[in-house]
Amino acid sequence: MRAAPATGGTINFKQIFTQYKILALLVAIALIWAFFSWKTDGGFTSARNLSNLMRQMSITGILACGMVFVIIAGEIDLSVGSLLGLLGGAAAVLDVTHHLPLPISMAIVLASGLLLGFLNGYLTAYAGIPSFIVGLGGMLAYRGIVLGITGGSTIAPISPEFEQLGQAYLPPTLGMALGVALFVLAGVLAWRQRVTQAQHNLPQTATWRLAFRVALVGIVLAGFISTLNSYEGIPLPVLVLLALLGIFSYIARQTVFGRRIYAVGSNMEATRLSGINVRAVKLWIFGLMGLMCALAGLINTARLAAGSPSAGTSGELDVIAACFIGGTSMRGGAGTVHGALVGALVMASLDNGMSMLDVDTYWQMIVKGLILTLAVWLDVATRTGRR
Repeated sequence: MRAAPATGGTINFKQIFTQYKILALLVAIALIWAFFSWKTDGGFTSARNLSNLMRQMSITGILACGMVFVIIAGEIDLSVGSLLGLLGGAAAVLDVTHHLPLPISMAIVLASGLLLGFLNGYLTAYAGIPSFIVGLGGMLAYRGIVLGITGGSTIAPISPEFEQLGQAYLPPTLGMALGVALFVLAGVLAWRQRVTQAQHNLPQTATWRLAFRVALVGIVLAGFISTLNSYEGIPLPVLVLLALLGIFSYIARQTVFGRRIYAVGSNMEATRLSGINVRAVKLWIFGLMGLMCALAGLINTARLAAGSPSAGTSGELDVIAACFIGGTSMRGGAGTVHGALVGALVMASLDNGMSMLDVDTYWQMIVKGLILTLAVWLDVATRTGRR
C-alpha cells in the first residue's frame, strides 16, 4: 500500500533536494572554497590559484562531458584514465620523436581516440561484453601500451606550439567580450523558454525566477572573468570546456540523438521495441567518450609540457565521481552535462585544496572515496520508489 503524500506544511526532503540539487552543490563549493581559503590564509582563492584550479578542472570536465552520456545510457567506462594517458603519450611521441606538425598530430590523436571509443562501444553493444569488463580490460591494456610506446619514461620537451594548447590565455578584453556574450545568451535562452512554454500552453516559469536566474548568471560571470583577468586571462582549456558544455548540452536537450540516450538508459527494452537502434546509440556514445579522452589527453600533455606514462592514473574515478556528484543517476536515464561539470569542480577543488595543505595522499583518497559513496547514496535515497 503506497504511503500518502506529504500535505500541508510538511516538507518533502526528496523533492526539495532533487529540485535544487545544483544549487546545493554550488553552496557546497562555496563552503569548500571558504574553508580552504581560511586554512591557506587566502592563498586558495587567489587569482593565480583559481586560474590553476580551472585548468586542472578542465581535464576532468572534458572527460565528464563524455562520461555523463555513457552513464545516462546505463553503461560505464573504466578505461578513460588509461586512454587519456595513452593518447596524451602518443601525442608527445608524435611531437618530440617524429616532429610532426601540430595539426597533423592532433588529427591523428583525435581520430585514434574516436576509433578506440568505437572499439569499446562495439565490444559492449555488438559483442555483448558488459561495459564494466570492457572498461576494466581497456584500463589495463591502454596503460600497458602507453608504457610500451614511452619506454616508461617522460617524453619531453614538447614544442612551444603544443604547449599553447594547455598554457595559453585569452586576452582580458576578449574575456570581457565573451562574458557579455554569454550573459546575453543566457537572457535569450530564458526568453525562448518562456515563449516555448506559452506556445505549447504549458505552465510558464515566473518572470521573477527567470530574471533572478539570468542575474545570477551575470554575477557569476562577472566574478569569474574579473578574477581570471586579474591574473593572465581565461585559460584556453577553460574556453574549450565552455564550448563543450554548450555543444553537449545542446545534444542532450535539443536533438533526437540526445533524447534517445535518455530513452536507452530509462528503459532499453522498450526503446528497442519502439524501433530505435539501441546498439548504434551506444556505439556513438562510446565513440564520443573516446574523442573526449583524446582531447583531454592533448590538453593534459600540453599543460604539463610533457608526455607522462602515469598521466590519467585513477582519472576514471574522479570523472565517475564528478558525474554522480552532479546528479547523474547510477541507474541511467537521468543526468545533465552542467551538473557533471559542477561535480568536476567539486573534485578539482578538493584535490587542489588538499594539495595546498599538504594533506597525505591516503587521506585524499579516503575523502574522495567517501564523497563518491555519499553521492551515490543521495542518488539512491532521492530516487527510491520513483522508478
